[in-house]
Amino acid sequence: MNRVLVTGAAGRLGRATLDLLAREGVAATALDLHDPGDLPAARVVVGDTGDVKTVREALSGVDAVVHCAAIPAPTLGTPEDVFCGNTRSTFVVLEEAAQAGVARAVLAGSQSALGFAWSPEPIAPLYLPVDEAHPLLAADPYALSKQVDEQTGQMMARRYGMTVVTLRFPLLGGMTERLPTFASHYRADPVQGARSLWAYLEDRDAAAANWLALTRPLFGAHEIFVAAPITLAALPTEELLDRFHPGVPRRAPLPGRTVPFDLSLADRVLGLVPEHLYA
Repeated sequence: MNRVLVTGAAGRLGRATLDLLAREGVAATALDLHDPGDLPAARVVVGDTGDVKTVREALSGVDAVVHCAAIPAPTLGTPEDVFCGNTRSTFVVLEEAAQAGVARAVLAGSQSALGFAWSPEPIAPLYLPVDEAHPLLAADPYALSKQVDEQTGQMMARRYGMTVVTLRFPLLGGMTERLPTFASHYRADPVQGARSLWAYLEDRDAAAANWLALTRPLFGAHEIFVAAPITLAALPTEELLDRFHPGVPRRAPLPGRTVPFDLSLADRVLGLVPEHLYA
């Protein structure tokens, strides 16, 4: 692997991914709307991932892509901005990557593709733990955009033979910021994490998931839940589920703070073992 393009490079996941690539000795091209001046990349391109000319320029000399750029919540723009912006960005990046001969792309997907997080009315899982076969029940433009991104990756794999791995990330954060804040919120009022099933992944482990998705011997399109194996909540998982998701069938025991996602695919396909757990 000679050079990796990281889009959304100045964001949380983009920066963590650039840091990991630098440690692995892999040159990176960073693409973002703005250059903060401190990105650990061999090359920085400023522009919009929905712009064909910008993306084409950024792909020069690249043999793999990690696409992190997105509007990350339906509250951060109009419905049209969120859905059309996210789906155009993913299509342009993957289409131009394929035309440039790039064989591997990793998409920063989201647990929100399930539809739980931002639904105007609460949606309960159909079963627990949630796995990749669970139906996607989008009821907001962000969830729908992430679902369409996955389908775009599948199409690119069929059309061009590209390997596209979509990682369905939960809440991301660092050990000294963001994760402690959300843990405090969940401790004070556990219902605040009920829609996300109290899942999280520390930034460095999220970057490690990207690295594994780039480097494992995979072919075709894959959608994979990644998360820490424990929740960010203080209470036992089964107690939380009894309170906030009563009546949902459980297909496996969830002892202690076990996250109510089936992470076996991440283990089997990626070999991902998160190392930074919020205790």
